[in-house]
Amino acid sequence: MRRANNLIPLIADPDNLRLASWKAAKGKRYASAVLEYQRHLDRNLLLLREQILSGAVEVGDYRYFKVYEPKERQICASAFREQVLHHALMNVCHDYFERAQIFDSYASRKGKGTYAALERAKAHTNKHTWFLKLDVRKFFDSLHHDVMKRQLNRLFKEERLLLIFAAIVDSYAAQPDRGVPIGNLSSQYFANHYLSELDHFVKERLRIKAYVRYMDDMVLWHRDKAALKDALQAIEQYLGERLRCQLKPIVLNRCATGLPFLGYHVFPHHVGLLQQSKARFLRKLRYITERYHDGSWDEAACARHARPLLAFAEHADARALRKNALERLGHW
Repeated sequence: MRRANNLIPLIADPDNLRLASWKAAKGKRYASAVLEYQRHLDRNLLLLREQILSGAVEVGDYRYFKVYEPKERQICASAFREQVLHHALMNVCHDYFERAQIFDSYASRKGKGTYAALERAKAHTNKHTWFLKLDVRKFFDSLHHDVMKRQLNRLFKEERLLLIFAAIVDSYAAQPDRGVPIGNLSSQYFANHYLSELDHFVKERLRIKAYVRYMDDMVLWHRDKAALKDALQAIEQYLGERLRCQLKPIVLNRCATGLPFLGYHVFPHHVGLLQQSKARFLRKLRYITERYHDGSWDEAACARHARPLLAFAEHADARALRKNALERLGHW
């Protein structure tokens, strides 16, 4: 694939920068940082344009906080001006990252997502006897900066763009020369692209036809257990030597026992929710109900928070759980 070139003028185009500022502000238009940036929008976008054209961007102004769903993670949120930069970059560079993806990569892509990955997993689980589930140990924190830069150099040719990407990569480290911050738009692209070469290795070199990846959650299916064991050995070697990552303990089992994937328990002919998913569903529903009864949220706010919960449950055979939820919601 030819390396992309001459993208900086498109990234620095005033119309693209205005679109980027609009996207970055989406869902937080009344936040103080957003209002302050937009108060002097023309001046701020002109400064950003000059930085992009020179390749000397200001990055690394991070704010840290923790979230606890679905597990405890440290989120690293960049300053709003950097968020505008990330959107400006990906508005133009998205298609080039997209071209490197295989069909069965489902995270951070238009027309894909959790539920599309689940449907694909259901189809493969119905057809095969064995599955091999893999995920990378401390994925976002383990991504090696040198590997990321090598991958970006293979995708893009323009020196100023590569300088900007390198500055973003080097602006954060969970440990020396490793890690991307959870919470950055650029991190989603870098992390998803990081494993795209492994995807091609699995599909084209190992000839595994039934394969799905959602970020670092990977599943391979086969009728032959030995074939999956051979694939595991090759993948571990590739990850260690080429991508400098390690796997968590693997799960190799019969499809009839159920595949744990993206919060669901996928069986050959039905889909359940994992126990921790059920507990999280009920905990969030209880929180929404409490916010309604103490007057913190009105019906519209509660409905907005409840919709994704119900959508998650609707993709599983969890009729009793959904009925319980709807009964609670009906009491508002």
